[in-house]
Amino acid sequence: MSDNKRLIGAISAGTQSVKFSVFRSQETRVIAEHEVRISSYSPQEGWMEQDPIEIICAVRTCLEKVSEQLGSQTKRIVTIGITNQRETTILWDKISGSPFYNAIVWNDIRTDSTVDIILSKVPEGNPHHFKQVCGLPISPYFSAFKVKWLLHYSKDIKQAVRQGRCLFGTVDTWIVWNLTGGTNDGIHVTDVTNASRTFLMNINTLNWDSSLLHMFKINDSMLPEIKSSAEVYGCIHHSFPLRGVPISGIVGNQQAALIGHNCLQEGQAKNTYRSGCFLLYNTGQSKVFSTHGLVTTVAYKFGKQPAVYALEGSVAVAGAAIKWLKNNMGFIQSVQETETLAKEVFNTGDVYFVPAFKGLYAPYWRKEARGIICGLTAFSTKHHIVRAALEAVCFQTRDILEAMHKDCGIPLNKLMADGKLTQNTLLMQLQADIGGTPVFRSQKEDMAPLGAAIAASQAEGIDAWDLNQEGREIVPSDTFLPTTTEDERDARYTKWKMAVQRSLGWATTKRKTMTEERYRLLASIPGGLFLIGSFALLLLSEITSKPQA
Repeated sequence: MSDNKRLIGAISAGTQSVKFSVFRSQETRVIAEHEVRISSYSPQEGWMEQDPIEIICAVRTCLEKVSEQLGSQTKRIVTIGITNQRETTILWDKISGSPFYNAIVWNDIRTDSTVDIILSKVPEGNPHHFKQVCGLPISPYFSAFKVKWLLHYSKDIKQAVRQGRCLFGTVDTWIVWNLTGGTNDGIHVTDVTNASRTFLMNINTLNWDSSLLHMFKINDSMLPEIKSSAEVYGCIHHSFPLRGVPISGIVGNQQAALIGHNCLQEGQAKNTYRSGCFLLYNTGQSKVFSTHGLVTTVAYKFGKQPAVYALEGSVAVAGAAIKWLKNNMGFIQSVQETETLAKEVFNTGDVYFVPAFKGLYAPYWRKEARGIICGLTAFSTKHHIVRAALEAVCFQTRDILEAMHKDCGIPLNKLMADGKLTQNTLLMQLQADIGGTPVFRSQKEDMAPLGAAIAASQAEGIDAWDLNQEGREIVPSDTFLPTTTEDERDARYTKWKMAVQRSLGWATTKRKTMTEERYRLLASIPGGLFLIGSFALLLLSEITSKPQA
């Protein structure tokens, strides 16, 4: 292994931490790395925020620490790539560089009311009305809804937009803008993978869509320029470590993991098991518009090469359900304990756990669903519930695999797996048994940094990684084969679907005679207040005229 090989860095800004990793070209082993945990805040139930300043400070710290580890070898870093949590939304002042508000994290559901407003404007309230345009269902998950919420509730942001001072970006955009100078001519860009998660990019043209911008009343002056996932965007500013090093790769974290797994051929798929689960299926240069609840997204686009697409299914709650058992219920002392406890029983005792704490994502897209544990008997123990929580991760993954099979017509012959939750060997075996598909667990827990490094290396003028090289090092994996019969799998899956049906319709809202937005709209027109008063008198008359029970 030559010490003269060029080095490639990767900034990974996830939901829990920021990390900077360095690889030798053509190798998958990390030679230097530093990670900083970042805080999350939940001001209200269902809300999740982070401090954008803390994120960029963590990036600086990671760059400094890795530079110290490498010493003189630091000068051999030829480029860096960036991979990031997707959909998380930041608005900031391009004059001062200060965020107007905390970052609204991808899994925040405060925009339920915003979703309802958009649904009211589309035919029959169809949540899939825009899928042919942006590939996505109408859901609180995506960035446009978070931007609209911020524009609605912040006078400062509204004023900044009018004055041309407000910039929007996902976490990749915020990092690149700061690293390339910030208020000193920082570069305001994003890549197609992140743009495809905003609900504002046209999945066909790979440009911002004017009809969607009009729908959300978002000014295009706020938006970053959409670039490919592999090109030189700019160089690191002299105020940061690694000054002058090019930034040549940006990929959303789930797409980066797909690249890291080397799932570059049509029909290959990976699942990342963390707080949530994210399963991506490479569909090549073809856009497959799902009719079974999946989203169409850009997998990657290397420079001038055609874009590669993917079908994606997202599970909102996977590892988060295990944390809930620990922190809220006190069933376990540590997350690692789940495997030991679950192994103490042979099955769940017919207990099923649907962890729809914030609704259900793919393939259901039911924001009103809520968590449910059913099938309890007098003999049920915490061991059964813990095992049911593990199985819930696998059942939700099977939901997505079933949908992908229906959309693509070809069953998956293997599933690549990574993420912290894959350390649980029982979970991996349960996944193979419940899904009926062999699972290949990567021995590298986090594949996103490797994917970001590979993407950065594909930029014109960098060329530090030959994806076609014979014998290219592949990350070793552990294989888990199904041990159950098809009948057994299907019988249990049928009961899972029964449990899911029981979780639906819980988070209902009281029907209002008039929404706040419609009230303001009506009050703004001549005679509007008179109409409102007349409506109120009519309603009162109806109520008082009804016979008493």
